[in-house]
Amino acid sequence: MRVFACTLFTLALLWDSVRAENTISSLRVAAVAWEGELPCRKWDCECAFKHQRGCCCATRELREAEDQIFTRVMDLLTSTSQLGDSILEVIGGMRVAFTASMSGRTNCFGPFTRNSPIPYDVITLNHGSGYNPALGIFTAPRSGLYSFSFSVYSKVGKEGERMYYKVQLMRNNETVASIWEDNREDSEDSSSQTLLLSLQQGGQVYVELKNGRQICGIVEGLNTFSGALIYSSLA
Repeated sequence: MRVFACTLFTLALLWDSVRAENTISSLRVAAVAWEGELPCRKWDCECAFKHQRGCCCATRELREAEDQIFTRVMDLLTSTSQLGDSILEVIGGMRVAFTASMSGRTNCFGPFTRNSPIPYDVITLNHGSGYNPALGIFTAPRSGLYSFSFSVYSKVGKEGERMYYKVQLMRNNETVASIWEDNREDSEDSSSQTLLLSLQQGGQVYVELKNGRQICGIVEGLNTFSGALIYSSLA
């Protein structure tokens, strides 16, 4: 009997428009009077047969589908936002580079009783704001492989005076390279170093003067410290 009632309802939908309204009304009355279980499966039988024609018989299913679509769209938006942030981090983070030099404000720097970071206070480039001129320290904004260069120029006051300096590049308080001079033959001397270093985000690199040594005859642009990010890494 249940199958028969649903079959009649289906066939009624195929009838012409003139007789459709009366037929549907008759089927609705029959369905309402039916005391058994209507074979609607997940559809809302109460809505389909007892209320107005505009009532949606699959409201529950459509609402569930709407919730699933909304959840999926929000997940996609979150993933897209995260991907955009990652792209900006990789592309934008590539702009890390600095160049600084010592100004000629004083004739000599040093000697000191302990190792002292050299204050390269003339900044010509500082992309990524990794270099702090107040401390003379570069702090890596992101992990990766960096290139660093530093140069030393010193001139003694007069011939025969002792040229006595040692400058070293430090990575997280560890010496990784150095330049030194200790003789009475040169009244003027310059040298430089360039090297590649792997740094974690937050790692620090700076150039320091060894205790008891000094750099004199400072000319702006000759004592320099520079660095740049070659490529970034995830670690």
